[in-house]
Formats: sequence, structure tokens, C-alpha cells
Amino acid sequence: MVRQLDIEAKKTVLSWVSHEMQEDEQKMIRNMANLPCVYKHIALMPDAHLGIGAMVGSVIATQDAIIPAAVGVDIGCGMMARKLPLKSGALDGKLHDLRLAIESKIPVGFNGNKRIEKDVENWKGWKQFHRCHEGVHKKQNKALEQMGSLGGGNHFIEMCIDQDAADPNVWIMLHSGSRHIGNTLATCHIKTAKHLAKWMEMKLPDPDLSYFIRGTEEFNAYWQDLQWAQKYAFKNREVMMARIMKIVAKYLNHGNPVDIEMSINCHHNYAELEQHDGQDLYVTRKGAVSAQQGEFGIIPGSMGTKSYIVRGKGNSKSFCSCSHGAGRTMSRNQAKKQFTVADLKKQTEGVECRKDRKVLDEIPGAYKDIDAVMEAQSDLVEVVACLKQVLCVKG
Repeated sequence: MVRQLDIEAKKTVLSWVSHEMQEDEQKMIRNMANLPCVYKHIALMPDAHLGIGAMVGSVIATQDAIIPAAVGVDIGCGMMARKLPLKSGALDGKLHDLRLAIESKIPVGFNGNKRIEKDVENWKGWKQFHRCHEGVHKKQNKALEQMGSLGGGNHFIEMCIDQDAADPNVWIMLHSGSRHIGNTLATCHIKTAKHLAKWMEMKLPDPDLSYFIRGTEEFNAYWQDLQWAQKYAFKNREVMMARIMKIVAKYLNHGNPVDIEMSINCHHNYAELEQHDGQDLYVTRKGAVSAQQGEFGIIPGSMGTKSYIVRGKGNSKSFCSCSHGAGRTMSRNQAKKQFTVADLKKQTEGVECRKDRKVLDEIPGAYKDIDAVMEAQSDLVEVVACLKQVLCVKG
């Protein structure tokens, strides 16, 4: 549940985080809460942890301004999930073959597609690409090749089953964003924002909090590119999901198309113009999901725990938002030092996935308890389904 943090800042900080904030976390929150463009308060989701400039898991509403580094470099990163009419028994004895098939069809890490599909080539977003920042004009081919690719780190593709159902359904879930093109666009605009803040002699507690003011050429250019990259990320997830559906049809339904009972596609690193308190505000969700009244969302745990499909309650204190996952408790380097491959195998027992040192930093033990995170935000969302993964693909 929510509480107000006492960190001696100009704006209020409402927090759903259950643990006491460390000094470096408090400093990062205070820096953000002291910005003149921030509207009334900042909301911290229960999975909040240190980021660059702003906490991952923070919801920041600004008036007539936007902070590029608060959105971050993985613009439009988010989740997609589909509930299928297939029952869990359909997966028996097929998980390993399914994983290999998914890994063969969807590039991971820094890789891209060797063949460009017509659906990708004909995406309407390419007609606006020439308007994007000149720093990416030579990267359209790379953007074409990477649409329909997963990435690395905490990005994943999973097959799950509905844990609480008597006769559980199969779900497909994936996590990815705008890939290299979104990263490059964000980097270009963050650099511009820092130069502009220095030229304007803005008194900022952190250069990563440099912001653009509405109505300026720089603001308009960033906002346009931000929306483009968010659409790219949304389409990227759709392309991957379409390929997975074909694999599911082949291995689980005798080659016949599989119906879809529910489909959700949502961002959790992005910004939108929304109305709150009767005001037009730029709401940045840096590792947070929109949870408007009745809106469906996805909150994943880790590669060895559970994930949740939720419905928003429209809580105005969080700017109608909820957490985007469990949130890390330790850095990737810390996880590699503290855990072994044997630990990884034990913590992902029963899950068809890679169990090698290259994915050790994604071990479940490096993440918060997803059940505790969910309990902390019961006033933000209601649970629709609790999912347990049985297959996980990582970059």
C-alpha cells in the first residue's frame, strides 16, 4: 500500500515500495522530486530500483516538459501475452522442440533477421522514418533486420500455464522493445538535452535530468521520435508473436491456426500525454505499466517464478499505473559473483530454458519476490491470472 516518503524534496513522493530506501536511492528520488517541471508528486512502484537519472519503477508526470533520460534508451520496451484455448497437456513431451523452434525463428541478443518479411517491409512506420533524427538515417536497414527480434538481458519469450485454473490454459508471453534503433534515437536526444541544459545554464542536480520544454524545436523533435520508436516496439512484439503462433500451430495443433482467447500488448518504458486532475500531463513510466480502470496489463516475475495478468483499478495516486515486474535486488555483476550455474539449474527446475553462465545474471535470486510485489500494489490492480512458465527463451 502507499506511503509518503520523507526525503525533504519540493514535490511529494508516494511510494508502494515496502523496504526502506538506501541513501543512493533517496538521492536519486530527491533529485527528480526537486525538478520544477514535475507535477505535484512522483509515484514509486513496488519494484523500484536504481536507474540512470530516475528510478526504474517510477511514474513521473511533468507539465510542459519531457525528460529523455527518464524514459530511457529502451523506448517502448514492454510485454505481450496471449491466452490460447490449448490446455497444458498439449505441451507434454514437446517443450524442448518448441524452444529450439522458437530460437531458430527469432533472433536474440544483437542479432537481426536474415530475411525481411513482407509484413515488416510494409509497416506504415517506415513512411515516417525520414523525419527521425539524422543520427539514425543510416540505420534503417538495421532497424528492418531487427524488427521481430528479442534482444538480450531481461528480454524473454515464455510459454506458461494458468497456475490457478483446474484445467490450465497455455499462454505465450514475451518481453522486448525498440532494439538498436530506439536506443540510438534516445541517445541522440539525451545528448541534445544535456547540451541544451548546459547552454541554458539550467540548475540541475543531475545532468541526466536534462529536459526539453514544450513548444521548442528540440521538444517537438524528441516527442515525434519517441512516438515513432514506441510504435516500432509495439510492432516488434507483434511480429515475434505471429511467428510463435505459427510454431504453436505446427507443434501443438497439427499445422492448423490456433485461436486467441485474450491478447495484451503494453509498454512499460515510455511517455504519453494524458489527463490527470483535469490537467494535460506528460506521464513518463520508467519501468511501470498503465493501469487505468479496467485496463489489462502484464507483470512478469523472473525466469523461474510466476507472472501475473492484471486489470487496472485506476488509482489516481499512481497516475493510474502499476509495477512492470518483480524488480532486481542486485546488479548483473553481483548476481554473477554470488550465484553459480548449479544455483541457476536449481532455481529454474521444471523450466525448459538455457542453464548456462551466460544467463546467470537473470537467475531468479537476483530479483524481488514477485508475490510481495503484487501484495504491495493490491490497491493498483486486481489479478486476472497467475501464470507459471514452463519454457523460457533468453538472448
